[in-house]
This record gives sequence, structure tokens and C-alpha cells, in this order.
Amino acid sequence: MTHSNHTTSARKGKHLSYSERSQIAILKQENYSNRRIASVLERAPQTINNEVKRGTVTQLKRQKQKGKVYDYYTEAYDADAGQAAYDRHRLNCGRRPKWADIDTFIEWADDKMLLDKWSPDAVTGFALEHELFDRAIIPSITTLYNWIDKGIMRTTNLDLLEKLSRKPKVSSLKKRPNKRILGQSIDKRPKEIDSRETFGHWEIDTVVGNKEKTDAVLLTLVERQTRFEVIMKVNGKDQYSVDEAIYSLQERAGDDFSTMFKTITSDNGSEFAGLHEALKDTLDVYFSHPYASFERGTSENQHKFIRRFIPKGKSMGQVLESQCLRIQQWMNDYPRKILDYKTPHECFVNALRLEKQVA
Repeated sequence: MTHSNHTTSARKGKHLSYSERSQIAILKQENYSNRRIASVLERAPQTINNEVKRGTVTQLKRQKQKGKVYDYYTEAYDADAGQAAYDRHRLNCGRRPKWADIDTFIEWADDKMLLDKWSPDAVTGFALEHELFDRAIIPSITTLYNWIDKGIMRTTNLDLLEKLSRKPKVSSLKKRPNKRILGQSIDKRPKEIDSRETFGHWEIDTVVGNKEKTDAVLLTLVERQTRFEVIMKVNGKDQYSVDEAIYSLQERAGDDFSTMFKTITSDNGSEFAGLHEALKDTLDVYFSHPYASFERGTSENQHKFIRRFIPKGKSMGQVLESQCLRIQQWMNDYPRKILDYKTPHECFVNALRLEKQVA
């Protein structure tokens, strides 16, 4: 890469642009000296020295060697960090950036992301939907992410689970051994349940900790239309434990059980073998096809939320019932884009109220 030499007089007195900061970052990666960069950009050497000093940050790097992953820290100039430092410096002179006038929103947004583990999408959507602030000061999702990237927020990218890279799932078409469906097939489930047009249709599943057969498990039920979640800790991944939990749930719901629960869809795990018998004359139970977890996609997505708090491998025996309730409450109070940024709890209460009015 070659550049011609220029004088700096033509650019004197003008502030660096973000584009120039990006050029500085690229040239620093190519081991250009500050003086040489100044020549390329037609800037005073001291301007480049000051900019590099302000915009140099410590970065975490990850390297894989011989099957092992190593983390190490390095210092490098970052264009976003340099721009953020410039914005902070300009707060008291000239036009104030938008974020400088909305301290209340920023404090609220940081609390939601850091304490309540909300995503930037949930923060902006909920604030707009519930008119918590003047619409003029609520940033777009892209802008909020930019503020986080530039260090304007207390929240960092490491705090945002949704920004972590994910490996795309590759569907497997390998032949599986035949497995008997435990009861009525999902093929017979009414179409309006598939489209989530009606309330009261649930998916049931279990979340395991470690692979010990004696370990407790979490029994989860999610209402398909509202995404309302019920989490119950049971003694084991067996039919008796699941049946006992279902009977307990019926007692807790009382007369509202038949209004809240119209159908349940399960997989073919042996722990659900008694589900049809336990709920006979009460509601219809459907079973998905073997090895077709996508047919219960709502449960699969809900489990990702649970794993934020309980990582794979942790014994469920160590998880207190009070922790399960807190996770359940967090999930039901988390605004969902698919619900127009309403919470599952809010949608569930409204749907149940309508069902009772019709009944």
C-alpha cells in the first residue's frame, strides 16, 4: 500500500471525521507511524498523536491453536473509541449529540440491560409501546447499539447475550431408529393451534442439568399464543414425577384450569407416557413426531432464556424453587417483539380475561 506525501496546510483547523478515524485504524494495523499517517491524511502530526492516544483501547483477542483456545489482551487504536472520546469532548461546545440530553432514558436503559437482562430491542420497543419517554428522545435500535459500541452507555457488548455469535443449526436428514408415538399425533392437532389464533394451547418439556439419572429436572409449560411460561422443579425425569406435577398444577389453577388449558403438546419422552391418562376427560394431549423438536419451537426458544440463568451441566438439584420462580417471573415480564413489545404476563392476563367473558 503506497501513499504520496502531502502538506498539512489544506486541512488545518478542521476536526477529524469518522472516515478519517477509520483510515487511521487501518493504517495502524499496517504499522504506519503517526507521522506517516499525518502525511497520508494531510494532518498535523500532533493531531494524529492526540487522536491515537485518545482512541487506543485494550482489546480481548481469541486465538485457536492445536485445538485449544487462548485469550490475550492487546492495545490498538479503535475508530469508534476515538469518535466516542471526541463526542464527549464536544459536549460543552457546539451542538450537543442527541444522547447528551436524555440522561434519564440512558440510565433507565442501562438498568434494564444490566440488571434485568433486557436486549436493546426490548428496551426501545417497550419504551415506545408504553410511552415511557418523549418519542423524540427514544433512539432507534441501531442507534442504541452504536451508543453501546462507542462507550456512551454503561452497558458493554459483553453484557449483551443476543450479540454473541451463534452457530446456525444444520438440519440432519440421517435415518433415525423407529420410535413409537405415545398417543394422539400432532398431525391431528387443529390448524388454528398451529397459527396461534386461539388461547390455551400449551407445549410441555423438560430441562435437564447434568446427565445423572437421579438429578432433578425442570418441567416447563409455555402457552403458545402469549408465550407465558410455567416452570416447576420435579424430582426426576420420570413419569411419576411429571404426573405429580400435573396434578399439582391442576390443584393450583382450580376452576380456571379448563379455561387456561385446552390442549398440551409433548414430545415422546418416556416421562410423558402418562400424560394422556393424567389429563383424560380434561383436555386433548398431542405428541410431536420423534426427533422433530422444531414442532415444539416455542419450548425450544423459551429454554434459551432459562439457560441464561442455569447453564448446561449444572445440577438441577442445586437450583432452589425460589430461583425457578424468579426465572419464571423474569421470562413473563420480558417484552417480546413478537407480542408488539408487550410482556407475556400482560398478554396472558388479557387473554384469560377474554376467555372468561366468552365462557
